Amino acid sequence: MKQYLMAGIGGALAGILVTTQLAAPLIAQESERNASIYEQLDLFGNVFERVRQDYVEDVDAKTLIEAAINGMLTSLDPHSSFLSANDYQDMQTQTRGSFGGLGIEVGQEDGLVKVISPMDGTPADQAGIKPGDFISHVNGESVMGLSLDEAVDKMRGPVGSEVTVTILREGETEPFDVKMTRETIKLTVVRTRIEGHAVVLRVATFNDETYDTLKSELDKAVEEAGGIDAITGFVLDLRNNPGGLLDQAVRVSDAFLDKGEIVSTRGRKPEESGRWNAEPGDLAQGKPMVVLINGGSASASEIVTGALQDHRRAIVVGTKSFGKGSVQTVMPVTSDSAIRLTTARYYTPSGRSIQSLGINPDIIVQQPPTRPAEDEEQKSPRSASNFSTSESDLRGALNNDSVSDEERRQIEEEARQAEQTAELRQEDYQLAYAVDILKGLAAVDFTSRDVAAASTPAATGEDATSEGAREGATGNGNRPVDRPGDDAPAEE
Repeated sequence: MKQYLMAGIGGALAGILVTTQLAAPLIAQESERNASIYEQLDLFGNVFERVRQDYVEDVDAKTLIEAAINGMLTSLDPHSSFLSANDYQDMQTQTRGSFGGLGIEVGQEDGLVKVISPMDGTPADQAGIKPGDFISHVNGESVMGLSLDEAVDKMRGPVGSEVTVTILREGETEPFDVKMTRETIKLTVVRTRIEGHAVVLRVATFNDETYDTLKSELDKAVEEAGGIDAITGFVLDLRNNPGGLLDQAVRVSDAFLDKGEIVSTRGRKPEESGRWNAEPGDLAQGKPMVVLINGGSASASEIVTGALQDHRRAIVVGTKSFGKGSVQTVMPVTSDSAIRLTTARYYTPSGRSIQSLGINPDIIVQQPPTRPAEDEEQKSPRSASNFSTSESDLRGALNNDSVSDEERRQIEEEARQAEQTAELRQEDYQLAYAVDILKGLAAVDFTSRDVAAASTPAATGEDATSEGAREGATGNGNRPVDRPGDDAPAEE
């Protein structure tokens, strides 16, 4: 009995000794780490006090602290930032669809303000501002060296006032000025039109109104076209759409998918990971779809495009997208301020990340540059006479008596629609290309049900690491915002 007792005591002492030997270094390391953090905080406090006391001008303490916080966040990545009271209010207004400014989604690159995309119908759009343009001056004052917040503030002003921005554009030999009038921007998030027998859904941004507006506008367009059977398909135009709310991107994707994964997010913590799956129901009722994208299509736009492309639900046409594959979460830190922090990367159903790579279209179609007005005049025909040659133009050609009046009217209607598409190419070549694709698919009676299951991604969301993630939860009380803007509210 004593031997067993001694053996037990010896084992306990050995366990305590081993535990102490292993734990002591870890505790020491943690203590050293904490001490180092406190030393760095002391350093910040010392610098803060030195600036307050010795800077050439009196500086507001709150301004210094907010600038320090913003500097910490913007050093992480271009999309994390501090939202002061004004910025936080602006962001909340923007996600609801109405705000003041010029209507430009902007970021920052090499010290200059870079245009991600102009918004439909805004002063910037009407003035011809393009994705990829750089803004070097505002009202003649350089923005070099300013933070994005400061540069954006210079572009803001009273509604109705004018502002001149200096643009640097690839392909132009020298900078040029663009004068715009500030307006209160009320975004038309979804616009529809009918081209031939195709319904075109132009989605400008992803805010609180996007899905509901998309559904109602789609229903109205289908009714106007004479019912779903009269439609060849749908064009989802996401060109120059800079993104917006993640939940809206999921809902818009789900609108055209019956099943399968839409997007997954993977964060540092399991609760920051998530997976969203489509539910039964397709607003397009299986009709063919084409998605239009370009370099101004970012974040939420890329989520929708990636989901529809991976599931072979749509043909993607245009040019490579922007390539923003991260999700930001807005986290309130006081009653009137917040931080926007990158908390996860997102992945398309096939498991690919588009971060810095973008989405490549299935068919690359460049948009030809707009010809100046004087060129249009030079290219107009100098004679109204018809010089085409066909059988019907020959003297004494036989008439076609086998065609009924109804059949002749149908042939003439088809010819008229083909001519309208040809005219559309002059206005919007990419859109005309998309309409032609749908016409071709309709000719072979193609629907989404014809896509073989084997050709769609076998995405299982294995990297979603929690039960909540598998149910599509974000695991926190904050709202994920998927935007491409750098370190300020993206819209100006």
